[in-house]
Amino acid sequence: MNTPATDSSIILTTLNARYIHSSLGLRYLLANMGELEDQTQLVEYNINGRAIDIAEQLLKSAPAIIGFGLYIWNIEQITRVIKLIKTIRPQTIIIIGGPEVSYEFENVEAFEYSDYLITGQADVEFFQLCQKILNGEKPGNKIIHASRPDINKLKLPYKHYTQTDIDNRIIYVEASRGCPFKCEFCLSALDKTAYPFDLDRFLEEMDTLYKRGVRHFKFVDRTFNLKPESSKTILDFFLQRMDKDLFLHFELIPDNLPEALKEILVKFPENSLQFEIGIQSLNPDVQQLISRKQNNEKSHDNITWISRNTHAHIHADLIIGLPGESMQAFSNSLNKLAVINPDEIQIGILKRLKGTPIIRHTSEFDMRFNPEPPYNILSNKLIDFNDMQRLSRFSRYWDMIINSGRFNHSKPLILLTQPFDNFMALSDWLYAETGQTHKFELQRLFKLLYRALIDILDCDLKEAETALTADFVQSGLKGRANFSEKTQQQEKKASGKTRQLRH
Repeated sequence: MNTPATDSSIILTTLNARYIHSSLGLRYLLANMGELEDQTQLVEYNINGRAIDIAEQLLKSAPAIIGFGLYIWNIEQITRVIKLIKTIRPQTIIIIGGPEVSYEFENVEAFEYSDYLITGQADVEFFQLCQKILNGEKPGNKIIHASRPDINKLKLPYKHYTQTDIDNRIIYVEASRGCPFKCEFCLSALDKTAYPFDLDRFLEEMDTLYKRGVRHFKFVDRTFNLKPESSKTILDFFLQRMDKDLFLHFELIPDNLPEALKEILVKFPENSLQFEIGIQSLNPDVQQLISRKQNNEKSHDNITWISRNTHAHIHADLIIGLPGESMQAFSNSLNKLAVINPDEIQIGILKRLKGTPIIRHTSEFDMRFNPEPPYNILSNKLIDFNDMQRLSRFSRYWDMIINSGRFNHSKPLILLTQPFDNFMALSDWLYAETGQTHKFELQRLFKLLYRALIDILDCDLKEAETALTADFVQSGLKGRANFSEKTQQQEKKASGKTRQLRH
């Protein structure tokens, strides 16, 4: 847990989902604090901390202003912290902002307890508001709607990654901001286009980070390959600095992979590239319904090419619960994607992010969302609540078994011929057998998978044992691979005979 400095008039803070995460947005605010930068401190916590401990730490320096970044994963915890601060020291000015309170904020409890809300991109407005408050001015409006900043006039945030961040956290960077696409489930649908940072200026900052020891760069650009020439320049920059530790993460548009990019991608060695590729759905009717423009044939060909010709690790995304998509239609998308065999297929559940245009389909498709974060879909016209729960468990188990990398030898047996149907059968059985979706002890999971392969998926016993044994050895678990009942019984008998001989 961080402790604020005693001379900080202003504290910028948030609660990250995990310790290894860092807030790029707050670092932008700090970088653009102008004359107030020396009075401002950035302090990060994580959502597992106790609200009262966080409030105590934040109030130790008696700051005049505390700014909170609110997101879907931390709004409940931050609300508790804000309420405590306003109870203990009500004169502390609370300013909130972030995606979770930029839209539909009127009935949000955190808004009620805060003094000011800045909606949208607050890179400049946060400084201006703090300046007024510290000068004794009281802004008339509680709500400040930030206008889009000129990103070429913004001070870049990268110097505010500390050495502790570099040693222990993911370093987030962006070569562009915004998105030209209008996919209705995404907040980026509200952007007009993507705005690139000056490339020379950006790469100069990346060079500084690299020289400071950063080797894991996670690009948050929604469309890294929107302008292939710029993408190629960035990739060339890193290729010239390639070493065994360098690792780059990008989000790619699936149907835009010209030859110029292909030529450079093949040059990257193993364990240096990771691509997150949003497919979401391969159903043309659904794509049209949610305003998603995507050439499915090109997307298929490009992912196949990347998989076969590069060392890049591919994460392809699908979404469960989109309007107009039945369970059968979703299964078709999954089956088509599984044939390509990306390293991971990330299966997400549709969430109704505040402000996104997906809400326009609510009535027609009877879309019902969880009223509490993370606002996941509970049912719609084509998938009832029980089936949505089954699909939610399917997603969790898929991540635990298929995406984990622990069962690569068993994966072909599990997904053979009909990936969706096979894994749904396994998922339903696993839940019926255990009643749980989390915290499986790995040894137990091996035993459960062995039973599922034999009893549910009708796998050949010898093939199942061979595949799971190979996975067991690869997992690094100690002991023998005794997940089959037959092997366990044999070991018990052998153990009994040993005891008899000793006596």
